[in-house]
Amino acid sequence: MVDIVEQSWDIQRRIEGKVKNLGKGKYGRVLKMARKPEKEEYIKVLQITSIGLFLMGGLGFLIYWLWTKFII
Repeated sequence: MVDIVEQSWDIQRRIEGKVKNLGKGKYGRVLKMARKPEKEEYIKVLQITSIGLFLMGGLGFLIYWLWTKFII
């Protein structure tokens, strides 16, 4: 039977091994190219996301309303 401490050390080693290679390879290139968005870019993404969220919520409410109005 494997001791709980030994299991936790194995998990810790696996996590450290994955994080150690994070800055290398294709993910490392993406992280190096990443930058903080400018204020205008952030606002535009926030607006588009908000519109999508409200459209999805409105569609869900419409389906719920139609369901309760005509089915039940």
